[in-house]
Amino acid sequence: MELKDKKIGFAVTGSFCTLSRTLETLRTLKSTGAQITPVLSENVATLDTRFYKARDFIKDVTDICEVAPIMSITDAEPIGPKKLFDLLIVAPCTGNTLAKITYGITDTPVTMAVKAHMRNARPLLIAVSTNDGLAGSAKNIGQLMNYKNVFFVPFTQDDPIKKATSLVAEFEKLTECAALALDKVQMQPVLIK
Repeated sequence: MELKDKKIGFAVTGSFCTLSRTLETLRTLKSTGAQITPVLSENVATLDTRFYKARDFIKDVTDICEVAPIMSITDAEPIGPKKLFDLLIVAPCTGNTLAKITYGITDTPVTMAVKAHMRNARPLLIAVSTNDGLAGSAKNIGQLMNYKNVFFVPFTQDDPIKKATSLVAEFEKLTECAALALDKVQMQPVLIK
């Protein structure tokens, strides 16, 4: 499926070490002609880290998408009733956000966006980035893989020696995965060695 003119929500959570990769991915996705609305978790929108200053990240995202990000629960709620997105992407998706999505907890702009979007039986694409993907978050990944309309960007262990349980999505595959998710197809294989 072509992404041109598709309405895509792009939700970003606090895997701060992947924010630069996230921006590269966002630029690639924008180059397809998709209409992208960013959604930022409160941590991404407010915390300065060694990887990015919050205001700089907000500016970069706004410049790429040409629209200000959704940064509050109340601003995310209309996503469902107004059917704002054809596809919602969560990239990066932390272990914390995975758990909240799995158990229906809606206490952040991103989890509210997911809840609101999913009520319309439209696809959700998750790009995992978590240090406990093969530990505490493994069960949540497994559960979400069984949910209807939930798709994953293939992921791999980013450092199997030093961080044996850490998983990170293959961000360079996200645009292709977005097109597949719109057709309700999961890219295979999901786990890359």
